[in-house]
Amino acid sequence: MKENYKVYYLFILFSSIIGLVLTGGCRKMKSAQTVPSYIKIDSVYLNTFYPVEGSSSQEITDVWIYVDDQQLGVYQLPALFPVLAEGKHRLEIRPGIKLNGISSTRVPYPFYHPIVYDDFNFVPDSVINLGNIGTEYYENTKFVWLEDFENSFISIKESETSDTSINRTSPANSSEAFLSSNSAYSGKIVLTQANPMFWGYSFDAYDLPRDGTPVALELNFKTDTPLLAGVLTSLPGDFKWDDLVYMNKSAQWNKIYINIAPTTSRYPNASGFEIYFRAIIGSDADTAKIFIDNIKLLYRQ
Repeated sequence: MKENYKVYYLFILFSSIIGLVLTGGCRKMKSAQTVPSYIKIDSVYLNTFYPVEGSSSQEITDVWIYVDDQQLGVYQLPALFPVLAEGKHRLEIRPGIKLNGISSTRVPYPFYHPIVYDDFNFVPDSVINLGNIGTEYYENTKFVWLEDFENSFISIKESETSDTSINRTSPANSSEAFLSSNSAYSGKIVLTQANPMFWGYSFDAYDLPRDGTPVALELNFKTDTPLLAGVLTSLPGDFKWDDLVYMNKSAQWNKIYINIAPTTSRYPNASGFEIYFRAIIGSDADTAKIFIDNIKLLYRQ
């Protein structure tokens, strides 16, 4: 099976910004102004309608700033940055993430709606503190798979070669689980030297866009051993396995956004796509635990 450790694709929607790096500068507006206004943003949170959009967990790391539709810079949160503007202008803040969990591939996430102030009042030599601001998913986002392990039925099936299974944490609100107002359980996989491998697939195959439309897989995880996420594509008379991202060991819960669009676009004749997860215990451990939660497979219609 092909092992690909370097699938660092950007969303096709953002191909025009490849090579753009985080900046701390201030681009001068079309004026003779020399004293900037300053904007402070502590964090960006996510609002969701849980029954349809799932958990509000997020890992928004950056803000992409536009004034009057002119890009000024990209700033890591919490952010304090200057803008050479005075009076009322249109301010647009696009929430940014690390695509595929890689620090060098930061992009504005195409599923999070920008925060827009149509008549933002810039005041030179002043700090305007926006504090914690909220975003939400675009209304035309399609959630084709949600798995939060809150129900006893788990929509992940083990392959014939898997020698262990995925179960829910127990009891409810276990300290091992991802806990929130909507989460009392998580998925749990236990590997041992006697049962060293897990290989599981989404219960269903999904019809996903193949034309470059943004498609992403989101999930929270913590793991004692690297966990692989990939895509199984069903083709006429054939199957293709594409390993996408290895999630590294982590003792804390992390959030990852995985780009699926390059894989789906590669197979225009596919009849369906399944998500798979695979992990193997290392020889230096007797036991390895893997926890996952808040799985979302989504695209923009």
